[in-house]
Amino acid sequence: MSVTPAQAATAQCPVASKAEAKRSYKAMGDTPPRGADAIKGVRVGYIPTGFSGGQVVVNKHHGVAEYGYQWTDKRSDTDPKARSLWVRVVCWPKAGKLSQLKNAPFDLGTFSGDTKQATLGGRKVLTMQGDGALGTGLLVGWVERKGTVVTVMASQPLVGDLDKIVAGIRL
Repeated sequence: MSVTPAQAATAQCPVASKAEAKRSYKAMGDTPPRGADAIKGVRVGYIPTGFSGGQVVVNKHHGVAEYGYQWTDKRSDTDPKARSLWVRVVCWPKAGKLSQLKNAPFDLGTFSGDTKQATLGGRKVLTMQGDGALGTGLLVGWVERKGTVVTVMASQPLVGDLDKIVAGIRL
């Protein structure tokens, strides 16, 4: 049996189990939230304290599989002190260069605005200020390896922690 380049690229990319996809589609939350191993195959080595809940986020579309976890607190999304952290792995076979993130087929957390390149946590990343759909804060993303993209959305109160958050993510 031969493996296509697309299959080979995504074979190393963490994907959600059927049970996790079911939890996501039913919007089932976790109280208290999960910890460093919230996303199977991904370790988030630094998670700021103070989160009261969390939820698995799974989405498949346009040949892309997205798998992540969102940590939140009890404040409303409109509260400027609200704390939210979303770490997502995207299995996108075409991903190979940082510049491609501007045209990535993501449903949410797209790099469609004014993007900048930066170095966070020792990684070259693309950054963009969060928009209304994701709240205020900073969206960052990078190509971890061919076919695998990681994005992190940190609400405004957590932007100062992004260097430690990004440095602590391991696939």
